[in-house]
Amino acid sequence: MTARSNWLTERGAGILLHPTSLPSSEGIGVLGAEAESFIDFLAEAEVLYWQLLPLGPTGYGNSPYQSFSAFAGNPYLICLEELAHHGLLSEADLGSVRSLRSSRVDFGSLYQVKWPILRHAFRQFIQSGRAYVPNYGMYDEFKSKHGDWLIPYARFMALKDKFGGRQWSSWPEPFRSAKVPKAEWQHPKLAEVIEFHCFVQYIFFGQWLKLRQHAQRKGVQIVGDMPIFVAMDSADVWANRKDFEIDDAGNPRRVAGVPPDYFAEDGQLWGNPLYDWDRLAETGYRWWLKRFDLNFTLFDIIRIDHFRGFQAYWEIPADAATAKSGRWRAGPGMDLFNAVFKALPEARIIAEDLGDIDDAVHQLREDTGFPGMAVLQFAFDGDNKNLYLPHNLNTNSVLYTGTHDNDTTLGWYESASTEVQDQLRRYFRISGDDISWDFIRAAYSSTSRMCIVPMQDLLSLDARSRMNRPGTSQGNWEWRMTNEEFNWQTESAGYLAELAWLYDR
Repeated sequence: MTARSNWLTERGAGILLHPTSLPSSEGIGVLGAEAESFIDFLAEAEVLYWQLLPLGPTGYGNSPYQSFSAFAGNPYLICLEELAHHGLLSEADLGSVRSLRSSRVDFGSLYQVKWPILRHAFRQFIQSGRAYVPNYGMYDEFKSKHGDWLIPYARFMALKDKFGGRQWSSWPEPFRSAKVPKAEWQHPKLAEVIEFHCFVQYIFFGQWLKLRQHAQRKGVQIVGDMPIFVAMDSADVWANRKDFEIDDAGNPRRVAGVPPDYFAEDGQLWGNPLYDWDRLAETGYRWWLKRFDLNFTLFDIIRIDHFRGFQAYWEIPADAATAKSGRWRAGPGMDLFNAVFKALPEARIIAEDLGDIDDAVHQLREDTGFPGMAVLQFAFDGDNKNLYLPHNLNTNSVLYTGTHDNDTTLGWYESASTEVQDQLRRYFRISGDDISWDFIRAAYSSTSRMCIVPMQDLLSLDARSRMNRPGTSQGNWEWRMTNEEFNWQTESAGYLAELAWLYDR
């Protein structure tokens, strides 16, 4: 089959940094001045791409890969100072959020202080009779344009408030279905909370699109991240139960994960509900096309997490204790991507094809034409035929020094075996004394047309600054740059620009 996409034709480099990791005075990185300054730095450094993690609203565990919606934005990323600039908040209103620690994101405290401030801004907006916030577009037009996902999401979040944050499958009838009697939605208290969540999304989208316009002016392209699966406790599953393998009681029949391997003898039991691909095919993949369409209004490029699941996915019984009892099931394959190409012929997609990959997955990626991924930390296993070694890389690929799930390069090197360290030093003919920048130079010089460097490697940070430790539930997604690190990174702009020139990026 002829490849349908061939978009990655030029060489370029990018930096992986989730907006939550930016410095700010609000306890978390936000879509404000620091984000614009970071884009300015990328432009000065001749860095073409800014890669993010998923931007959806997070729940328990704070993982951006387990979101309440595949369409909505994370309210924690809203810049409150900008709302004060527009008269929806006062300086006094920001006192509680400014008291949050700046070294890491304290999600528990953030939950306690940010939501009341957003509710106050909402009341100010409604009571003032405003129709819009400057540069954000008209509020009613936003609600009309995004109503297909926005209203179900806002209703879902209002019901989560009503039922104490419990998962929707434990709500009383008739609320376990999106087909709630109209009279319930018209109850004044519930209607107000629904409107509040619509307003929060209006603000998020207004600030995000304003930031993206700044990136476009600077020539920086934004790479978004789309997880293949959605969270069970999400508006997506609650409002679209027929598109998922969900029984009449609201429970998953089967769930997602990955089989046992060298790293996990029981496999990984993720617990995400599985799609009813036959049903989705009958609809022309309507839900997926809406999801892709919205993502391409937010991002220039999309990285699909767990791409192999479109060829075959690991199906596990919902009552299983581990992933061992699962089995492979065929995914939609090219049928889905043919629909995507027809609806969005200019779609630029990166396929995350790491992990347990067989020839059929490689064939699907080649049929789509999407660039795959390689990770430099995975290259040094004593085998000179390792596909991730720079001399073995495919040009139609994206090389990462590491990802959000990896240790930082320095942390990885410090914990690596003496055999791995020796192979690496001999391969690059280096001392290993500046391993983070050795990896950066290697990524820039590689044959992969795109290379991506996590911000922690640019700052030569150790394991204490990694973003996520898979398989653990505490302390993840909290890392932030300090103001000093944020200011220092601008000093590397000239050197990165030189690397971009030397290696035609």
